[in-house]
Amino acid sequence: MKHVTGWLLVLPAAVLLATFTHVPAVATLWTSLHSTPKKNRPAIWVGLDNYQAMLADPVFWQSLKNNAWFALGTIPTSIALALAMAWLVNAKLSGRGFLRMSYFTPTVLPMIAVANIWLFFYTPGYGLVDRAVNLLGFGGSHNWLGTQSTVLLCLIIVTIWKEAGFFMIFYLAALQGIAPALGEAASIEGAGRWYVFRRVTFPLLMPTTMFVLINAVINSFRLVDHIVVMTKGGPDNASSLLLYYVYDVGFKFWDTAYAAALTMVLLGILAALAIGQFLFLERRIHYQ
Repeated sequence: MKHVTGWLLVLPAAVLLATFTHVPAVATLWTSLHSTPKKNRPAIWVGLDNYQAMLADPVFWQSLKNNAWFALGTIPTSIALALAMAWLVNAKLSGRGFLRMSYFTPTVLPMIAVANIWLFFYTPGYGLVDRAVNLLGFGGSHNWLGTQSTVLLCLIIVTIWKEAGFFMIFYLAALQGIAPALGEAASIEGAGRWYVFRRVTFPLLMPTTMFVLINAVINSFRLVDHIVVMTKGGPDNASSLLLYYVYDVGFKFWDTAYAAALTMVLLGILAALAIGQFLFLERRIHYQ
């Protein structure tokens, strides 16, 4: 009877999870193995043809490479910055509440609003970035979002600005949950602040770090809004990320079968990264 009660309690969440996660994933896989239906031509079984076409698609490989650089630029920086901000606002400072609010404010702003704000910042000639560069003595204007060498870096900066405050909240809660006696005991033994952080505080933050890392990885592969507003994947696909390319193929070219194949590759990458994170970090997690 206890087992039946447990399963009944889990049933509503399991139904929601299956309805909005597993069923769509299976449907997407099925769609990726068919052709895109047209007005007078129903979908037909094509097997792995869409995946073979993907291997020969240069835009797919460009988007995948862009996404890899985007992930490498945003994930470690956002996490490190969030931890530093949490450490700062957890200290006894005057105006600590205002500082916390300032860090967290970008998180609650709508993504479209954030994209438009930064679009103005990056505007050549009179944008905030060009004005700051001119104040430093580097004259002229630069088309930050229209140059292949700088556009991806610009998106990385916007994402870090938007995400770091969100991750900070989790680290702040974790820091406040650590017993002060642990740090005090280490200090009495003569340990320095850096040693206490490295040997006591950070190991106890590993469960939070794992949670934040998983979210950061997912966020690095789901950016669409900022790209639609700021760059539309340009110039010459230099800012096209994998999910944006899925959006482009599915809603601009209406090739739903190929978009489904791209989605399955994206799901496979995220699943592999999640499994790798659990296998690599599980042994390094310390629970109080």
